[in-house]
Amino acid sequence: MRKNVHMTDKTLKSYDCTLNMFIIALFRSPAEFNFVFNQRESKGTESEEPEKGETLRRETTLKKHAMPFVNADPGHKFKEKYFTQVLDHFNYISMGNGTYDQRYLITDKYWKKGHGPIFFYTGNEGDVWEFASNSGFITELAAEQGALVIFAEHRYYGKSLPFGKDSFKVPEVGLLTVEQALADYAVMITELKQQLGATACPVIVFGGSYGGMLSVYMRLRYPNIVAGALTASAPILSTAGIGNPKQFFQDVTSDFERYSPACRDAVRGAFLELENLAQKEDYQAIQTGLSLCKMPTSGRDIHQLKGLLRNAFTLMAMLDYPYSTQFIGSMPANPVKVACDTMLSGADLLPALRDTVGIVYNSTGELTCFDLYTLYVECADPTGCGLGADSLAWDYQACTEIEMCYESNNVSDMFPPLPFTEQDRERYCGRKWGVVPRPGWLKTQFWGDALSTASNIIFSNGDLDPWANGGVRKSLSPSLIAINISDGAHHLDLRGSNEADPVSVIDARKRESEIIDQWVKAAQSKSF
Repeated sequence: MRKNVHMTDKTLKSYDCTLNMFIIALFRSPAEFNFVFNQRESKGTESEEPEKGETLRRETTLKKHAMPFVNADPGHKFKEKYFTQVLDHFNYISMGNGTYDQRYLITDKYWKKGHGPIFFYTGNEGDVWEFASNSGFITELAAEQGALVIFAEHRYYGKSLPFGKDSFKVPEVGLLTVEQALADYAVMITELKQQLGATACPVIVFGGSYGGMLSVYMRLRYPNIVAGALTASAPILSTAGIGNPKQFFQDVTSDFERYSPACRDAVRGAFLELENLAQKEDYQAIQTGLSLCKMPTSGRDIHQLKGLLRNAFTLMAMLDYPYSTQFIGSMPANPVKVACDTMLSGADLLPALRDTVGIVYNSTGELTCFDLYTLYVECADPTGCGLGADSLAWDYQACTEIEMCYESNNVSDMFPPLPFTEQDRERYCGRKWGVVPRPGWLKTQFWGDALSTASNIIFSNGDLDPWANGGVRKSLSPSLIAINISDGAHHLDLRGSNEADPVSVIDARKRESEIIDQWVKAAQSKSF
C-alpha cells in the first residue's frame, strides 16, 4: 500500500547530498510516497485546490528526467472542516469521553440537496488533500448523479492527530486501529447526515489501496450506514495473510518484463554486480557506481541500499500511469517504459541502475548523490513506509493488524534476496513499538476470502498494479463484482479523466458508474 510522501517547511532540514522527502504511502497501499505535501491552514473555510509541494533544490550531475506536471485535481473546490470525533469508540474507561478534531473535505456543488446520494471517501494513510486531489472520478461521478462528496482523513494521519505531537508515543498510538478508523467514519457519516438534512440519502463509500480496504470493511461492518462500496486496488487478501508472500515482487518484476525481458535481465544483472562487489567488500566501487553520498562500510549498509533500490522499482510499477503525475512521487508518463529505456541505455550496469532509480529519488535532477538513510527507511512494510509522522503511523499499523510479509528472492523476481518473515516482523515490531503482531486478525475481523454473503461491492484492479493479485480478481456474486483493467496501474480508475486514459479504464469507469447508479436508485426507492 503505497504511502504518500509529503513535505512541509517545518520539516525541511539540510542534508548533504540528499533529498528530504516525507513518504507515507498507499497500499500505498497499502502500498500507498508522495514527494509533495499539500498544506491547508484554514479550518472550516473554503480552500482553493492544493498547492504543489516544494522540493529541496540542489545542483546535480545525476541524470534528470523531464516531467511536465499534469494536474489531477479537476478543479472542484472543497471546504476543509473539522469534526469533533470520539477518541476511543470501544472503551468508556480508558479515555472517557475524550475527543479530537478529525479533518474532512466537503463539496455540495453538485448535490441534489436532501435527495442525492453521498459519496464518502474512506481516507488512507496520508493527508486527505492528496487523495481528494487525485480522485477526480468521484467528483465527476457526483456531477452525473447529483451527489454530495466528502473526503475524510484517517485518524493519526495528516492533521487528524488525536494527541497532537504525542500521537506516536506509547500508549497513545494504541488507538490507531482499523476498527477505530471505521467507527470514526460511521459516526461522522451518521452525524453529518443529521446536520445536513440528508438522513434519507444513500451513502456510497470509495477508497483506493488501503482506503479501498476500508471501503470494503465499511460495507461489511456497517451495511446499515453504507449502501455500497467502490474499492480500487485494495489488497484485502494479501494484507490478511492470504496468498504467496513472493507474489508482490514477482508482479513488480512482471511489469518491467512485460515492457522488455531485456530490462528485467539488466536489473537483475545490476543487482548481481552489486552483490559481487559487496562480497569483495569493494565499497568504493559501489559508492562510485551508484553515486552514494557516503561509502557503505558494512553489511547493514548494503542491506539498506538494496531496500532503497528495490523501493524505486516498486513505486514505478505502481504508478505506471499514461501521463505524468505528482501523486505518490513525481513521475513521468509511463515510468516503467522510461525506467527500462534508461536501464538499457548504458553499458555500465551500476550507473544505469543509479539513473533508473533517480527517476524516483531525483526527479528534479538536483541531487548530487543519494543518501541511504534519509531517502528510505526500512520498516514493517517491505514495500516502504517512507519518512515523517505519517510513516510512523503506517509502520505501527503494519506492526499490528496489517500483514505485509512480502519478500524478494532473485528467482521469481529480479531483486536481491530480502526475506521478511513473520519472525522478522515480530522481532522488529517488538523492538520498535513493544507490540506483538497478531497474524490472521484481519481475516478474522473482516472475513478474509469468505465474502460470498456480502453484497454491493465493486473490486477494481489494474493489471499493471503489483497490488492487484492481493485483492479480489473474480466476481463472487452478481453484487460482488470484480472489474479488471488491462492497462491500469494503482487505482487509475479513481483518478480524473485524462485524454491519455486507455480505453480499458474509460470502460471500467462507465461500468462502475452504472452499477453505483443502480445501488443508489435501489436505496432511494426504500427511503422515499
